[in-house]
Amino acid sequence: MATFRKRSGGWRAELCIKGNRTSATFTTKREAQAWAAEEETRLREDSAGKVPKKAFRDLLDRYSREVSSQKRGARREQKMINVILRDPVAEVSLRTLGPPDIAEWRDRRLKQVSGSTVAREMTILRHACSIARREWGWMRVNPVDDVRRPVTAAARTRRPTDEETEKLLDTLGYSREAPPKTASSRVGAAYLFAIETAMRAGEICSLEWQHVNERHVHLPLTKNGYARDVPLSAEARRIIEQLRSLTGDDGEATVFNVSTASLDALFRKARARAQIEDLHFHDTRREALTRLSKIFDVMELARISGHRELRILQNVYYAPTVNDLAAKLD
Repeated sequence: MATFRKRSGGWRAELCIKGNRTSATFTTKREAQAWAAEEETRLREDSAGKVPKKAFRDLLDRYSREVSSQKRGARREQKMINVILRDPVAEVSLRTLGPPDIAEWRDRRLKQVSGSTVAREMTILRHACSIARREWGWMRVNPVDDVRRPVTAAARTRRPTDEETEKLLDTLGYSREAPPKTASSRVGAAYLFAIETAMRAGEICSLEWQHVNERHVHLPLTKNGYARDVPLSAEARRIIEQLRSLTGDDGEATVFNVSTASLDALFRKARARAQIEDLHFHDTRREALTRLSKIFDVMELARISGHRELRILQNVYYAPTVNDLAAKLD
């Protein structure tokens, strides 16, 4: 945007377009304004010329192939990108793509999905544009940076009650006295194990016998890409021994012998039959960390859960009730 300053003997026009600065002095302000308009057009055309004649679609396609495919959550992220590719924003030229285009896409998406979903998709777009700008030279600026993120829902605080846990275990056919021979009963075992360890469903389902030790399990690859060791309580060790009695500890065989997809489907069915509302398997992580917080301090808790940001641990997963807090005063 041009600025004009009155100087002795004339007017000085100063212009800055995408980091390119220039200035000139003229006798009259009208001359300065005419020059600034022409110079702004020239600078914008020059900067656009360095951006390839490609659509936003091409950027997202390349990001999906070269970057998303290398992530742990590749499948989920690529699905989200495919949804964005069906929106008109994908056809906008990279030479003209700006914050208004991203804002219009955001508003269209908010009519279809929650603010939390749109915020996650914006995170992907921001990273894709950042890679394109820094590494590929496909953008001069990141158009997502200047777009307001939607308001997201408050973090969940849901924790399962003891009564709900017993209903679920009964519906899943899990017994503490007998080995879980069916897939459904092993989901029950996984549910209890999650409450004891704060492990994610995917980590539990992929746990191999070769990574089970006497007092802890080793997770070589987790959601955030870091390995971690998780200590086992007496109850967690009891569940492990229950499962060991079925197949033994056969090296690379999985401990729970159930896939993440099966666990999710069987848990949802059991929850419906037990008439339990608004409970997710992942809520066991919050329950576990809240229980463990009575034993461990926040740094120890983060090491168990694998959180790299204590803010997320505190705001999302640690959910004590007021009675829990009051009990610490006694």
